[in-house]
Amino acid sequence: MSTVAGTDGLLRCPWAVASPDYQRYHDEEWGRPATGEAALFERLSLEAFQSGLSWITILRKRQAFRAAFSGFDPAAVARFTDADRERLMADAGIVRNRAKINAVIANARALLELPDGESLELLLQKHRPDPGRPAPRTIADVPAITAESTALAKALKQRGFRFVGPTTAYAMLQATGYVNDHLESCWVRSEG
Repeated sequence: MSTVAGTDGLLRCPWAVASPDYQRYHDEEWGRPATGEAALFERLSLEAFQSGLSWITILRKRQAFRAAFSGFDPAAVARFTDADRERLMADAGIVRNRAKINAVIANARALLELPDGESLELLLQKHRPDPGRPAPRTIADVPAITAESTALAKALKQRGFRFVGPTTAYAMLQATGYVNDHLESCWVRSEG
């Protein structure tokens, strides 16, 4: 499937026209550069929570996630206690999955424990696919996993990160602009 015209006539990746939430995310955020450890930590956390669920579920709960996880400030989340875990498990505004909640807390700690000179941003840069690769023409041309995302997942796991398999790693590369998988005729791709 190729691009689809939205109600405004602009051509978009086909998934973007499924709902106003998707369209806003597609137009304003997905595939655009995200920088800073808190912004990247948020994306990593949300991608982990999305595993096995629909992305629209995560988008619609995003503000509740931000409130529950202290704005995804890694230092604040790293200090979460067992009481915070129980608070999160009782929060109907977020996805209440103990393994995912524990992973976010562990990932905040792993992020803070990265050696000097290393950061989440540098790991993403190091594992991004060739930016000169051809633009995908159809949604079938967009991979779910690449050699780079597999290597990124391995690097993150070696540093103590959890819920970061190759698919989640690739989705994060896409979400944060380290990969531009907007289809060739998508208006957002033509912007950049």
